[in-house]
Amino acid sequence: MAKQDELIFLPLGGVGEIGMNLALYGYGPKGHRAWIMVDCGVTFPGPELPGVDLVLPDIQYIEDQKIDLKAIIITHAHEDHYGALADLWPYLNVPVYVSPFTAGMMEAKRAYERDADAIPVTIYKAGETFEVGPFSIEAVAVNHSIPEPVSLAMTTPAGRIIHTGDWKIDEAPSLGPLTDESRFRLLGDQGVLALICDSTNALRDGVSPSEKEISKSLEKIISAAEGRVAITTFSSNVGRIRSITEAARDAGRKVLLLGSSIRRVVDVATDRGYMDGLPPFIGEDEFASTPRNEIVIILTGSQGESRAALAKISRDEMRNVALGAGDTVVFSSRTIPGNEKPILDIKNGLIEQGIRIITDDEALVHVSGHPRRNELRRMYEWVRPEIVVPVHGEAAHLTGHAELASQSGIKSVPRVRNGDMVRLAPGPAEVIGEVPHGRIYKDGDLIGEYDDMGIGERRKLSFVGHIAVNVLLNSKSELVRDPMVSTHGLPIEDEEGQTMADRLTEAAVSAVISIPRARRKDIDVVHESVRRAVRSSARDVWGKKPVMTVFVSRI
Repeated sequence: MAKQDELIFLPLGGVGEIGMNLALYGYGPKGHRAWIMVDCGVTFPGPELPGVDLVLPDIQYIEDQKIDLKAIIITHAHEDHYGALADLWPYLNVPVYVSPFTAGMMEAKRAYERDADAIPVTIYKAGETFEVGPFSIEAVAVNHSIPEPVSLAMTTPAGRIIHTGDWKIDEAPSLGPLTDESRFRLLGDQGVLALICDSTNALRDGVSPSEKEISKSLEKIISAAEGRVAITTFSSNVGRIRSITEAARDAGRKVLLLGSSIRRVVDVATDRGYMDGLPPFIGEDEFASTPRNEIVIILTGSQGESRAALAKISRDEMRNVALGAGDTVVFSSRTIPGNEKPILDIKNGLIEQGIRIITDDEALVHVSGHPRRNELRRMYEWVRPEIVVPVHGEAAHLTGHAELASQSGIKSVPRVRNGDMVRLAPGPAEVIGEVPHGRIYKDGDLIGEYDDMGIGERRKLSFVGHIAVNVLLNSKSELVRDPMVSTHGLPIEDEEGQTMADRLTEAAVSAVISIPRARRKDIDVVHESVRRAVRSSARDVWGKKPVMTVFVSRI
C-alpha cells in the first residue's frame, strides 16, 4: 500500500437514524480515490412532511465532488436498503450488483410504477466474489426477514472490511439461508480490519427467537380462534409470510393475501421457489364462500398506513372482504417509532367492530430480523475485528452497540454519524472530515430539498390555513367594489357568528380607506396595508396568523 493510499468509510444515511441506509467506501489517495456504494435506501415520511412520498439520502457530495464511483452493491431488497435506487441511479449511472431476488423485486416495482426507468444490473449470489476497482467483494450468506440477504466481505490492499447489512442468527428459519458461521470464522482467521455492523437491536439482551417458534405460536392462535384470523406483517417479510401460511395449513385453514405490495412480493418469492411446498392462496372472490373458521388473511397495514388493507377493514371500506365480531387480528410486526397513533386508530376501529387484537406484547407473534446483544457478541468472536463501527440505528442504538463492542474487547470503536468521513487505515480509525449530507424528498414526480419543494410552506399551511384577497382600484385610487376574500383552512365563523370572510373583507376595506388617497397610488403601500390588516383581524378572531396572498390591481 502506498503511503498516501487510505481506506475510507463514509455513511450518507442510516447512521444516527433508522432507515435510508447508504454507505460509501473509498480507497486510494485523497482526490483520486475509487469508491463503491453499499445500499441506497429510503425512509418514509410522517405527518410532519405533508404530501411527501419518500425521503431519500442526499447524494450532493457524490455529484459535486464527481467522485470516482465504481458501482452500487445492494445487500437485500428491503426499502430502507434499496428503495432510493430507482430515483437516484439516473444521477449516478454506474453498475449495480444485486441478488436474483432483489432483481425480481426491482422489476416488479418498475412494472407497478410504470414510469420508472429500467436499471441494468449484474446478478451475484451468496458465496460468490467479484471485483470492483480496488475492492474484492465476497457475498456472505446471512439470515434476515427477506430472501437472499448478504454481508459483504471487502478486501483491499489496506485490509478487509465486513459490512454486515441486516442480519441475525436463526438456527431454524422458515426459509434459508443460515448465517454462514464457518465462513465468518475463516474470514476472522484471515484477518478483519473493520466490522461495520447492524445496531438495530443492540439494546436488547439475549438472542432473537427463531422464526419456527413464531410459526408454532401462530398455529396455536389460529387453531384456537373461532372466527376468521387476519395477520398483518411487513409485506417484504417473506419468511413471516411463509411461517403464517405453514401455520394456517397445519391448522386446516386456507390463506388469502390482501394488499398489492404483499402480492407483488409473494409473486417474486414464488418465482424464486421460496413458496414451494405450500398450498395455493385463494382469491378475494372466494372469501364470502369460505367458512369463517377456515380462513386466514395475510394483509398489509401493520404500520397504520391509511390506504393499506387493514386500515380499510378497520373503516369497513373493503369491497369484498370484511371482519366482524368474534374475528381476530394479529399484529405480527413491531411498531416503527412515529407510527403509534395511526396504528392505535386502526386498533380502535377494529375493537369497535368486536374484533380481538393480539400483539407481540401478549404472544410470540413477531421476531425481529436483527441481532440482539448475544448475537453481536458471537459475530465479534467469529471475525475478531480490530475496529467495530456501529451503523443502522438511532443514537441510542449506536451508543449501546459501541459500549457492547468495547466491553467485548474490541480495540477501536469510533463514534460515527452520517456525513463523517472515517479513515480506517492507515493508522488508528478516526473521523478526518465531514461532507454534505442530509435528506431530499420525493414529492409527486419531483425530487428536491425541503425548501425547494415548498414542504415548509405546505406544513405551515396545514396549521394556519390561507387567505387570498383581491383588491381592485379605479383610476382615482378608489375601491371599485369590496375586496374579494377567499379563505382555505380557516374557521367559517367567529365566536359571535359572523362569517370569517365578511370580517376579513371589512378589515380589507378599512385598510384601503385609511390610506390617504395620494398614497394609494403606490400599489405596494396598499398591498402591505391590506396584508397586515387582514392578517391582524384573523389573529384577533382566531389567535393564529394565516398565510396571506394579496393582489392589488388598478383599472
